[in-house]
Amino acid sequence: MHTNKVPAGIVSALGVTQIIGYGTLYYAFSILAPGMAKDLGISLERVFAVFSVSLFIGGLSAPFIGRHMDKVGAATVMTVGSTLAAFTLALCAWSPSVALFALAIILLEVSSGMVQYQAAFATLVESEPRSASRSITYLTLIGGFASTIFWPIAATLIRYLSWREIYLVFAALNLLICMPLHYWIMRAGRVGSKLDETRAREVVVGALEPKARRRGMLLVSIAFSLSGFTLAAILAHMVPMLGAIGLGSAAVVIGSLFGPAQVMSRLINMAFGKGLSPPALAIVSAALMVLGAVLLGVSGDWLPGAVAFAVCLGLGSGINSIAQGSLPLYLFGSAGYGAITGKMAAARLAVGAAAPFAFATAMENLGIAAALFVNAMLGTLGIAAFVAVAVSTRSPTKTE
Repeated sequence: MHTNKVPAGIVSALGVTQIIGYGTLYYAFSILAPGMAKDLGISLERVFAVFSVSLFIGGLSAPFIGRHMDKVGAATVMTVGSTLAAFTLALCAWSPSVALFALAIILLEVSSGMVQYQAAFATLVESEPRSASRSITYLTLIGGFASTIFWPIAATLIRYLSWREIYLVFAALNLLICMPLHYWIMRAGRVGSKLDETRAREVVVGALEPKARRRGMLLVSIAFSLSGFTLAAILAHMVPMLGAIGLGSAAVVIGSLFGPAQVMSRLINMAFGKGLSPPALAIVSAALMVLGAVLLGVSGDWLPGAVAFAVCLGLGSGINSIAQGSLPLYLFGSAGYGAITGKMAAARLAVGAAAPFAFATAMENLGIAAALFVNAMLGTLGIAAFVAVAVSTRSPTKTE
């Protein structure tokens, strides 16, 4: 009989790989980018332009990756993804030209889609569908430390090593730590499948009626895209924006509150969020991010207002990561979970890739406060889409 227990070993292993995956493939980039620009003889803006293009292309690859997770297993995709990540990090480190560097960064973002949250959530759903929502919460709590760990690591390493040497170190981490852990999860899943051959596959049935699934998919994709835009736009410019408002040296300290607030929101959700449905969680997440943008737009250089902004944004972002994994499971069930989340990720990442440029343009032409209010309006549309989905759901049922 199934116990519906959280698979602690798998969650712990994925926690390690998510910290390394996000740390090496995403968070360290902003610290290493100036060295890349100087070494390659291009502007810093061009380096970030390459990164934005890679995010967009990575988003386009998400549905393809999602379908393959359903076909061959998410842990198998993660194992291949860790190997590809190591190869592309090494290719970045070796790249003798800007063209090859750009190609490597694009491949790096594709490999990110194979090893980061989208794939990790699918692995948890495959492992124990009925406890997957709790497992996702625990995993995001561990993964939330990626920036806290890897920003200081990258900042320290850059004093002693070139960015190329650091990327070789990161390649080794992906190949020697992440790949074996993903392979272990893959093997454990196959052994579990053989043991369960005599009984029916356990599934979670979604809360949306079949006729409402198409509309639900569209609304949820729009909602996550708009919320993702709100978050990505602000995060890309947070510290410079706070400095431009007039907060000076306090801007860095205020910006640093974002990470702990993310972890805090996940701890609060673990302790008190059991009665909150995934649609309600998504609404709260989007509302907190909108509230943060409005608070900063209204308060300007008032220090308590800026602190409240950073905390609200962090709280909303922390819950948003959980909602990205738990809401699709709640609405559509465990069947085809990889393909469903792949489609959603494609929309979210494609829109998010344009957010930093769009927000920078808005700040330059409209001013910071007006840009924040426009951003908040887009986020409010996202809240409305989440609400529309929530009112159209029925209580989900689960079968074995």
